Parts: sequence; structure tokens; C-alpha cells
Amino acid sequence: MADKEPKTLDGLARLASEQGGRGLPPVHLWHPEHCGDIDIVIQADGIWMHEGTPIGRPELTRLFSTVLRKDPDGYHLVTPVEKLKITVEDLPFRAIRLKAVEGHLVFETDQGDTVIAGPDHPLVVETDPVTQEPAPRLHVRADLWARVSRSLFYELVERAEPVEGRLSVRSGEAVFALGPVGAGLE
Repeated sequence: MADKEPKTLDGLARLASEQGGRGLPPVHLWHPEHCGDIDIVIQADGIWMHEGTPIGRPELTRLFSTVLRKDPDGYHLVTPVEKLKITVEDLPFRAIRLKAVEGHLVFETDQGDTVIAGPDHPLVVETDPVTQEPAPRLHVRADLWARVSRSLFYELVERAEPVEGRLSVRSGEAVFALGPVGAGLE
């Protein structure tokens, strides 16, 4: 495999699909040599681009998302034999659906991940100090996060209640503040 250069979508897809498609591959156990960069960009709006063109096959972006890893030097697509750096403009995933199930907040990402907010998957809302705009994100796995869409954030605000002076939501026993003290309580 070392003599092959799958720096194309087809080559990378072939290598990734050889992992079997049975859930998430153990990318944290794989430590191949860095093979270079590949011109894949996950835009801030969640669109995956290759060489300036949107990747139009959702099954391909889902496949790539399963071999995505964040290392200290950035985001990479990783297989047992290759590690290719990509660009992520904001966060790699978008939380696009929300439902409450037995007192838990269950999110779905744009890549088909299901995440239950809780201690292992916190919901974090940072507030821009200048604009005061909230920037909510949800932990998905490892060091990968999903940006919570504006419409879902509004749903969270509708579900919220004051907890210790902050507008907050509950998921199971976990409580997540949606903003700074006093915000939204007027």
C-alpha cells in the first residue's frame, strides 16, 4: 500500500470503505505516517468540498466523517495506512435535529451521528464578547464537535428554564447553560 498514492476521493473512499462500514472504525488506534494534504474543506456551513466543488454524495461524506480525527496539528482523514490533512473552517459537524426522549436531549448530526447530550457529550454555548451572539456546540466523539444550528438553538431556548441565574436546559441529570448569567431572563 505504501507505493499507492490515494490522494483522490476515489482512492481515499476505497481505503476507508475497506474498513467494513461496521460502525465507527478505531481511528484513535491508527498511527500511519502523514501522507500530505488533500484538498477537502468542510465549510462553516457544513458543506464538504473537494477541489472547490461540493461533494454531492452524502454516503461519501458520511464515510469520510467516520475516519475523521482531530490531532494537535489539525483535522485528518485517517486509515490504517494513510493520514491526510484536510481543512475545517469551523467545526466538522452540524447538529440538525433535536428530540426529547425520556428526559434526554437527543441530537442528530448532518453526518448521521446520534448524540445524547450529557456528561460525556456536553452542550457548550460560548458568547461572542463583542456581538453577544451565542455559538452553541455539542461534543460528538473524541475531539470532534458539532455546531448547533440556529433553529435548534431556538428550540433549546424554548425548552429552557432558569437555573442559578442562567437560562439552561436539562438532559437527564446534566444541566447546560445557554448563555451568561442573566441573559434571556429579562
